[in-house]
Amino acid sequence: MKLYNPFRDLSRFERTLWLTSIAVITLSFFLSGGSLLSLTASLIGVTGLIFVAKGYVIGQVLVVIFSVFYGIISWFFRYYGEMITYLGMSSPIAIVTAVSWLRHPYRDTQEVEVVRLRGKHWLSLVLSAIAVTAVFYFILKALGNASLFFSTLSVTTSWIASYLTFLRSPYYALGYASNDIVLIILWIIAAVQDLSCLPMVLCFVMFLANDLYGFYNWRRMQKRQSQN
Repeated sequence: MKLYNPFRDLSRFERTLWLTSIAVITLSFFLSGGSLLSLTASLIGVTGLIFVAKGYVIGQVLVVIFSVFYGIISWFFRYYGEMITYLGMSSPIAIVTAVSWLRHPYRDTQEVEVVRLRGKHWLSLVLSAIAVTAVFYFILKALGNASLFFSTLSVTTSWIASYLTFLRSPYYALGYASNDIVLIILWIIAAVQDLSCLPMVLCFVMFLANDLYGFYNWRRMQKRQSQN
């Protein structure tokens, strides 16, 4: 049985974006002396995002793996919000999302079927985001989380992104892009004290580029699917 190779489906631009992300992250690791764990997590994460941008289930599988690595890294830097978010929320949701995507392929392709959200979806998203933000704020405050405001904001944006990804909406990418910006700020704060954190900053810069492309590509997917 011949194994399916998802890399062969990458367009020239997607392959360039992926290789550029890999190169930037790897170079920053060697220049700053970052940890091997951070490098591994970053490479897995950015590879997952290029396939999430294509609507491929393999992307969600890689997101699960990245979440585990990132949760461990966050624990070392007392970013407990990040640890709890990725291990207790993002990773489980990514697993459920992978199953959902497997059940909703677009026809006979590797691509997931894109959904146009209705009012009830947006209402449930807003209400759940408010509840998650309130709960995590007090949890993180009690834990003495570093950078409480940005850590709480990261939880909120991560929840919104995960929720929209599960619903198969193109706006998932804008949710993750917002989360990327928050995480860039968080890791810049950490990098000021410890230069070895620099790879995580550049990791999320490249994540931001991939998520912005993901929004563009999912909008194209949505338009194409609606016309067929």
